Amino acid sequence: MSKALYTAVGTASGRDGRGITTDGKLDVKLSPPTELGGAGAGTNPEQLFAVGYAACFASAMQLVAKKQNLDVTDVAVTAEVGLVSNGAGGFGLEVTLRVELPDEISAEAGHALLEATHQVCPYSNATRGNIPVNLVVE
Repeated sequence: MSKALYTAVGTASGRDGRGITTDGKLDVKLSPPTELGGAGAGTNPEQLFAVGYAACFASAMQLVAKKQNLDVTDVAVTAEVGLVSNGAGGFGLEVTLRVELPDEISAEAGHALLEATHQVCPYSNATRGNIPVNLVVE
């Protein structure tokens, strides 16, 4: 394996507890959502994954767009992370990434940009072949 450029370290006590990073920059109350019988008083792993994936994909898109001479300064990426049953008593995830691109970028160029970004984004590379990821240009 390659040497890590950066390593984040976090500890959690479960879905109904606390999550914190070793540097103290993230310290969140964790709580299952009401849809899963929880109190919904905190955030949950799916929300954290959604925000992380959206931020990572948007940053990767900036890199890809620059190489294609496209301006995506005002891009907005929304990640929808679904918790699903895997049919074997366990659970899995599914993701839809909805990307709002500037009007100047055609639908065809937008789809090509998303596909190229999907090859660069670390979250996309980590999930590829493991969970379904649907890319949507809005």
